[in-house]
Amino acid sequence: MEIYNYINGQLQKAIDGQTILVTNPATGDEYCMAPNSNAKDVDAAVVAAKNAFAEWSRKSINERSQILNRISELIEENLDKLAEAESRDNGKPLALAKAVDIPRAAANFQFFAHAITQFSTSSHNDEVALNYTLRQPLGVVTCISPWNLPLYLFSWKIAPALAAGNTVVAKPSEVTPMTAYLLSEICIEAGLPAGVLNIVHGFGLQTGEKMVSHPEVKAISFTGSTRVGREIAKVAAPMFKKISLEMGGKNPNIIFDDCDYEDMLSTTIRSSFANQGQICLCGSRILVQETIYEKFIKDFTAKVAKLKVGDPFDSKTNVGAIVSKPHYEKILSYIKLAKDEGGTILTGGKSVFPKGHEKGLFIRPTIITDLPQTCRTNQEEIFGPVVTVDTFKTEEEALEKANCTEYGLSATLWTSNLKRAHRFSRDLHAGIVWVNTWLLRDLRTPFGGVKNSGVGREGGFEALQFFTEPKNICIKY
Repeated sequence: MEIYNYINGQLQKAIDGQTILVTNPATGDEYCMAPNSNAKDVDAAVVAAKNAFAEWSRKSINERSQILNRISELIEENLDKLAEAESRDNGKPLALAKAVDIPRAAANFQFFAHAITQFSTSSHNDEVALNYTLRQPLGVVTCISPWNLPLYLFSWKIAPALAAGNTVVAKPSEVTPMTAYLLSEICIEAGLPAGVLNIVHGFGLQTGEKMVSHPEVKAISFTGSTRVGREIAKVAAPMFKKISLEMGGKNPNIIFDDCDYEDMLSTTIRSSFANQGQICLCGSRILVQETIYEKFIKDFTAKVAKLKVGDPFDSKTNVGAIVSKPHYEKILSYIKLAKDEGGTILTGGKSVFPKGHEKGLFIRPTIITDLPQTCRTNQEEIFGPVVTVDTFKTEEEALEKANCTEYGLSATLWTSNLKRAHRFSRDLHAGIVWVNTWLLRDLRTPFGGVKNSGVGREGGFEALQFFTEPKNICIKY
């Protein structure tokens, strides 16, 4: 199968005809070809977006809202097809794609279709003059999304950009391009005008770099590694482009002995290994109060050891395949590093070769203990089915350990003490704190991190503010 770029309302090959082979990580089979685009394709997409901007930005809010709602409806109608494509592309369990990824993609378009109708401006009045502020779309913007939640995060960026009246040149990960291509087909069916959304496939160093550096691109929304985010910032800053960067995480999961133990335990298994641990919000550093540490280690290890690793299309599978061979090798190298640093592997730590999927990229969920928070394993983002477990005695020690990395994306806190919950949440260095839950998202709330985890916020009106520019108008009475 061959997939295509979506430029100026048309599905087309890369101008130079180059392609990228896409692999199913669960089987090792190359199953489709994606365009390997270059500067020519990006230029064509930007020209299309620039030409479409005037008409799209002047459409009424209701017109834009109706089209986004139609895209949402078509995603819902194609749930099974999209979920199967996501599972095949990414290696995640099909059940997860059906329950989370694709419904959330539909919800993103639906949410911003409605949010733009409630997005208000401000006015200031005194005895001399009336000031009012318009929020106007920027023009052509670029959205670059990662491979871990392909359509989920792609739509999370595109939907608010379009709702606000911008035109978009977007790039999905070259590792997981399929659902972005299927979204192209959906946009055509939904009647999205030509050039409003352009999806260009290719590698980051070629296609993505050209998008970021293009002089006609006014803003960049990127989700991915801190290393790439840093390079984007270097390019964007001298060109005075707006940037929103959602980058890495090394998130703490802090467990006090007064928690709801059973709820905590089941949620911690999910927050550790959902999507093979390939979610930027996973709690990869588990900190447990020493009074319940031994019980937690025993119960947690026993449950994790029973998780089924294997065929993503098997409804009984808990943990699917790692997304790509380079990432698979990276995760295994960190497990080796943890051993070298003195860590103890309680369970997992090995590759798995499920029957019928012997060429797939599978790693058993891994629990590591006996490592200080200062070691590389606890400081660097692994982004896989690997967690470390450490203890603490006091609240002060827990806070010090939780805040000790260069990252600050999210944190999870388990306690029944209301005063502690407020106090500890306030003092955590994180953009998002979940108390007695994990990944419970309200799309109205701001999303993003601090320190090396990000710049700016997405979600709700924060996203609509990012994709618009304020203009104040003063009229003297």
